[in-house]
Amino acid sequence: MWGHRARDRGQVTIEFLGMTPLIIVTLVVVWQFVLVGYTFTLAGHAADEAVRAGTAAHRGERQAVCEQAGKKNLSGAWQSGATVSCSSSGYVTADVSMKVPVLFPGTVNFPFTVHAHAGAVEEEDD
Repeated sequence: MWGHRARDRGQVTIEFLGMTPLIIVTLVVVWQFVLVGYTFTLAGHAADEAVRAGTAAHRGERQAVCEQAGKKNLSGAWQSGATVSCSSSGYVTADVSMKVPVLFPGTVNFPFTVHAHAGAVEEEDD
């Protein structure tokens, strides 16, 4: 009986070491999906902020105010790869494109972008 237990000694350690790469890969993939989702959230929020500022701005300053408001709350890692474009013709729209970082924001980005769009009715100038 004791001989059987002696042969199984360390089995859990070996099995855990064998599973460690799979556990690490799973965590990395989950983290990457979190970054993709967070980038979608940031892009949507930036588009909303840009439109909100653009509707309240005067016609001549609308584009600059809209772009500045869209990037204002983004951290440096996402701000560098973000583009904000605004247009208006009675209806102000903002389009935001952002790069998705690979594992660590601010280092390398995926070759695809996340897009967000928002719109609101233009406010009257006084």
